[in-house]
Amino acid sequence: MTGDANVRRAVIVPSLLFVILVWAFSNAPVGDAIWLNLPPTGTKCVSEEIQSNVVVLADYVVVSEDHGHIPTISVKVTSPYANNLHLRENVTHGQFAFTTQEAGNYLACFWLESHNHGGGEVSVNIDWKTGIAAKDWESVARKEKIEGVELELRKLEGAVEAIHENLLYLKSREAEMRIVSETTNGRVAWFSIMSLGICITVSGLQVWYLKRFFQKKKLI
Repeated sequence: MTGDANVRRAVIVPSLLFVILVWAFSNAPVGDAIWLNLPPTGTKCVSEEIQSNVVVLADYVVVSEDHGHIPTISVKVTSPYANNLHLRENVTHGQFAFTTQEAGNYLACFWLESHNHGGGEVSVNIDWKTGIAAKDWESVARKEKIEGVELELRKLEGAVEAIHENLLYLKSREAEMRIVSETTNGRVAWFSIMSLGICITVSGLQVWYLKRFFQKKKLI
């Protein structure tokens, strides 16, 4: 009986680990396909909050029902500190790729060129990928000569690392927010004490002034 239990345990534990890895990979950051309808005038933007040292890859293409005339657009991608990461004008498609240098909100804005105004809305398809989803696994497989199960295990390893880094990022953000909250609470407490002290001081001065005033008038 003990031998059978050990055999079952030896089979169940790796199976559970595999299920957990598959779940982690399925919940890892993946690419998002986004559709934007650009108005004749104005700008539309998409943004994502990304931590530092993360690879970002995106393809965009203008989709028009009139295949004889495809409108052109302008694209601008900026970092959380408003640094230009990608700028293209008068294009119908393109790609941008970069590695984030700072954590924060990365913004990609699209607008129609001026000579296309008056033609109605234009659709833009954006394939936005970050982290593990932006990695070129075909190149990795060719370079390291791996395939099949080994390649899938490498993908799972990358997904687990991405999740671990994301958890560390969330932990650091939570610590930052806690520090900000504690600092704000301390400032509010000191402000309340100062306000109370000022109110007491002003009230005391008013009582002293009124007392002197009445004494001079010989009312008391």
